[in-house]
Amino acid sequence: MSELIDNGRERVATLKHVIRGLQRGVPLPIVQQDMVALVRQCDAADVAVMEQELIAEGTPVTEIMGACDLHAHAVREVLVERESAALPAGHPVDVFRRENAALGEQVARVREALAALASGPAAESPARDARLAARRELGLLMDVDKHYQRKEQLLFPFLEQRGITGPSQVMWAKDDEVRDRLRALDEALGDEGCSAGDWARLRQEVGERALSAVAEMVFKEEHILLPMSLQKLREEEWAQIAAQSAAFGFCLVDPAARWTGADAAQAKPAAAGEALAFATGSLTPAQLQALFRSLPVDVTFVDADDRVRYFSDGGGRVFQRPLAVLGRKVQNCHPPASVGTVERILADFKSGAQNVAEFWLQMRGRFVHIRYFALRDEAGTYLGTLEVTQDLTRERTLEGDRRLLQYES
Repeated sequence: MSELIDNGRERVATLKHVIRGLQRGVPLPIVQQDMVALVRQCDAADVAVMEQELIAEGTPVTEIMGACDLHAHAVREVLVERESAALPAGHPVDVFRRENAALGEQVARVREALAALASGPAAESPARDARLAARRELGLLMDVDKHYQRKEQLLFPFLEQRGITGPSQVMWAKDDEVRDRLRALDEALGDEGCSAGDWARLRQEVGERALSAVAEMVFKEEHILLPMSLQKLREEEWAQIAAQSAAFGFCLVDPAARWTGADAAQAKPAAAGEALAFATGSLTPAQLQALFRSLPVDVTFVDADDRVRYFSDGGGRVFQRPLAVLGRKVQNCHPPASVGTVERILADFKSGAQNVAEFWLQMRGRFVHIRYFALRDEAGTYLGTLEVTQDLTRERTLEGDRRLLQYES
């Protein structure tokens, strides 16, 4: 591959060919030279387009996840040569980069803590203090969930508006893999019967897999996702991401600088207008907004084209809903592992086979009840799906009667 590939279409096609070779089991050293030569001419957007086309052609996301790891390994020496664009403090990409730097440092601290656990005599159990210290360091690393949520719920929706859906499918699946591996490491650290000898093995089988997964995602974001996002998104879109970021929180760093963008277009609420007439009465838009905010449930509406059109914004939502979700395909609002269930519910609602789907789960000490309702007009035409989520933890503890007025403090 000595000739330059000037055409973007040809670059993507060639990149797909090399990746398919990796998937077929062609040894990495054989394709390394061609891969490096090709990637010197590719940009981050080419990688995203390649992933998206492989998905459209039927390649499972799980296979692309593996190819993504191999690709990153093959081109690491090329990608690190490229300089990162300077950005103002507080810009979402600046915050992502600062978090990634902090994550790299925290990975090193966890590695040191795990090494200390595995350094004693094989017959001894690691000291409780050392185990607790390791779990504390790991707990800080698990703050990465905030970083991933902002990426998944804020950055991905704007990329999808540009027709770039590959990252939200492949990277979200990799994010979930990282989360699972970190939880597995935390569970292993909680095993009091684990000896130092066991830890020497677990450090590699559980610990290093988890820490390497975090480090690999940092690399992919820094050299593929973030450069490509800077190419594709406008300043006003970055301003919207910045305005909604605090709702998810930040990972390991505190972005003291607040960036709003030079020409940020701030969303304004619609005028109140006249009352809306219903069969059983009428409400002004302001009254309707207050009504939804006061309901003891979270409400989300998805239209007949599977796009999120509304969510209630009362305090204490069970699941965060950023404004960036509006207009987004609901399938892209869920991790890849859940998309099959979402598709099944929507298909059953649209066909008329079902009208309600119900779930409940224990989540961080809370009992959460989730129901989906098919909405239809008087003629039975499907209009969309309503999601209703409620935290029933308190309600499940109620007993007897309360017949006298008593306000909660």
